[in-house]
Amino acid sequence: MSYQVLARKWRPRNFTQMVGQEHVLQALINSLDNNRLHHAFLFIGTRGVGKTTLARILAKSLNCKEGVRSSPCENCQNCQAISTGNFVDLIEVDAASRTGVDDTRELLENVHYAPTTGRYKIYLIDEIHMFSTSSFNALLKTLEEPPPHVKFLLATTNPKKIPATVLSRCLQFNLRHITPKAISTHLDKILTEEQIPSEMEALSLIACVAKGSMRDALSLLDQAIGYGGGQVTTAHVRMMLGSTDQQNLFALLNALLLRDGQVLIEKAREICSYSVDIAFIIGDLLHLLQQLALYKIAPSTVDEIGDLEEFQTLANQMSPEDIQLFYQIALIGSRDLAHVPDPRTAFEMLLLRMLCFHPINEDFTPQIFAQTKSTKAEITALIPPLEQKSIDSSLPNHDDWPKLAIRLKLTAVARQLAENCTLDRCENDTLYLQLAPNMANLHNKRAEDRLQQALSEHYGRSMRLVIQIAESATTVDTAAIRRNKEHTAQQQAAAESIQNDTNVKALCETLNARLLPNSIRPLEIK
Repeated sequence: MSYQVLARKWRPRNFTQMVGQEHVLQALINSLDNNRLHHAFLFIGTRGVGKTTLARILAKSLNCKEGVRSSPCENCQNCQAISTGNFVDLIEVDAASRTGVDDTRELLENVHYAPTTGRYKIYLIDEIHMFSTSSFNALLKTLEEPPPHVKFLLATTNPKKIPATVLSRCLQFNLRHITPKAISTHLDKILTEEQIPSEMEALSLIACVAKGSMRDALSLLDQAIGYGGGQVTTAHVRMMLGSTDQQNLFALLNALLLRDGQVLIEKAREICSYSVDIAFIIGDLLHLLQQLALYKIAPSTVDEIGDLEEFQTLANQMSPEDIQLFYQIALIGSRDLAHVPDPRTAFEMLLLRMLCFHPINEDFTPQIFAQTKSTKAEITALIPPLEQKSIDSSLPNHDDWPKLAIRLKLTAVARQLAENCTLDRCENDTLYLQLAPNMANLHNKRAEDRLQQALSEHYGRSMRLVIQIAESATTVDTAAIRRNKEHTAQQQAAAESIQNDTNVKALCETLNARLLPNSIRPLEIK
């Protein structure tokens, strides 16, 4: 007798054997038990999650000789014929190979004839999104007003390509990805029945790689049994998948935590020497980081871990911020693999990014490819100190005020107020200022308070301010007056320089031109 692959041998024959689609099963069971049956069912989901299997079980439930029921007897002629694929009233169609309108018309020619042996004539159309527009139009009329003895069971992986007119006439069921834990548990049950020795960690690896598809998991399990010579071990599965041992991943993360770049790169190159797939290594690292993050928040949700004690130790040493940062770096690195000339070099760079962008603990000294550890004082010396405001404890004299008014870095009216005052005297942290009479409009409470605050910040203590209007403008020597004098002197020097320039003189004489005084600006003035 020829060997039958596990995916076919262990295909569910009734609703109770289905794994991971409880929300769909409950709806179908209730509909069958209460005899509330729609004429068209659409099963939506990715490959290997049970769309066609559900459709065949539903067909069996509808045509069982014991009656319409959620638990077909599986012993009658109809049930056995559907299980073996020989039931004449179950018409299975692969829409990918019959996309033309003529194929669809031919398919529906006999729709009005009564079923031959069963209760219902059932059309099971797989990958219906592959139909052409004309084919959908040909199907639509029958789908809208089908004969009472016809049921349509449709399956698709891409519902977006199905016209809304067809979708609206179907009862839709969205099948979910099957969780890794549900897959690994089911695989363990199968191997127990098959009397094949296995390791749970190996089954968890297969479940993760299957990405929610039970059929893919069973195909990988078949391959693993053959690779391991009749047994499923973690070592064989890792070699088959091109993944790395979890202990190696623990070693990488420990090297990152210790900030030991030498050990990190040596371990990375040792892992790559096993000729494993770099994409699988990064995928395994991402999964481990995700499990560590889950352990921090909800320990009961973590998958099966081979070395639980070391996993817990690592989780307790890593902060949630470390885990999230490493995960994000690894995720971006996995996306970049398709664009790099050497995946192994890219893997090393990914680990170096984790090392370099790790936040430095003030009680920890990092060492990256260093032979000796640097002291904390040496590390601190390399970090530039924060800029601090200088605090001047000595009060200014009369000549210091114009420079101080500029150093205070005031803005708007407060700056103009400071630059148009002169210092009269200082007494007990109180500054007496005189404001030029032609600038008396600058004296207001808000500007004075801002100036007083700036002085207090500059001297590092509370300062008082008294501003009086000077009797005469000639007695006030302010920063503004000094700046105007400097500006005038610079302007005059610039004008004289241009007027005395030999080239300018030659141009004026030759072209009978003249200089416009207002057009001359010294370079220092903007």
